[in-house]
Amino acid sequence: MQVKYAFIGEHSKDHSVIRLCQALEVSPSGYYDWRNRPESDRAKQNRKLVTKISLFHKASRGIYGSPRIHRDLLESGEAVSEKRVARLMRENNIQSKMARRFVITTDSKNTMQPAPDRLKREFDVDLPDKAWVTDTTFIPTRQGWLYLAVVIELYSRQVLGWAMGDKNNAQLVQDALTMAVWRRGKVDSVIVHSDQGSTYASGSYQRLLKENKLLCSMSRKGECLDNAVAESFFGTLKTELVYDEDYRSRDEAKKSLFEYIEVFYNRRRRHSYLGYISPVEYEAKYAS
Repeated sequence: MQVKYAFIGEHSKDHSVIRLCQALEVSPSGYYDWRNRPESDRAKQNRKLVTKISLFHKASRGIYGSPRIHRDLLESGEAVSEKRVARLMRENNIQSKMARRFVITTDSKNTMQPAPDRLKREFDVDLPDKAWVTDTTFIPTRQGWLYLAVVIELYSRQVLGWAMGDKNNAQLVQDALTMAVWRRGKVDSVIVHSDQGSTYASGSYQRLLKENKLLCSMSRKGECLDNAVAESFFGTLKTELVYDEDYRSRDEAKKSLFEYIEVFYNRRRRHSYLGYISPVEYEAKYAS
């Protein structure tokens, strides 16, 4: 009886193979030759590469595309072209998160006398502490909005200062600037560029700038590209982190944002603008 059932099973399997071969227009003998053929060296290498690509992609929070993954592979000792990496990622459905539209939240209606635009969209600087940009955005949580203000060094794109709170007020932007000054130490005549928001035009914020010998600069009204680096950072932050989260509380969001900014973005994330190294590594490499 067991022999009979085994025969029936094999007979059924043979019929399945025959139907498959007919659909593919190949002979059964050719099919079995192909199935029993040992895996090629190229296929083994591809399988190994896909495993590494998946690990690097996961470590990047799913944000890296083929250029950054290619850099990771080269540094791990793999001799592989970027074109091959892109093909393997495409074939295995490993892709970077898609960018989303960034929402501008500037409130400039109460800014009576904005500062001049000292930066003039000169976003490429050759030395640290020549120009910083600053801006504010909001993060949704189940408790309500969490506001985030940042100060970014244009030389390395490092987030020098940040502050979070449940109110978008002058104290928030002052705290972010205070952190940047504390981190850099004594600086002189650094251009600090912002939009014309009322928090940046406030008397307390302007006094903080003057006390630390910082030069205030503001975007022209309606010209969001005047502060493109800060806008780009918030777009990156929301695409790579916030849009995938459902924060139950502001405290939960604060912990997540701290880890992203200080642990990942500043110290690990590869920036195409910096030659695919992190801001901290860029400053350490070129400071001398």
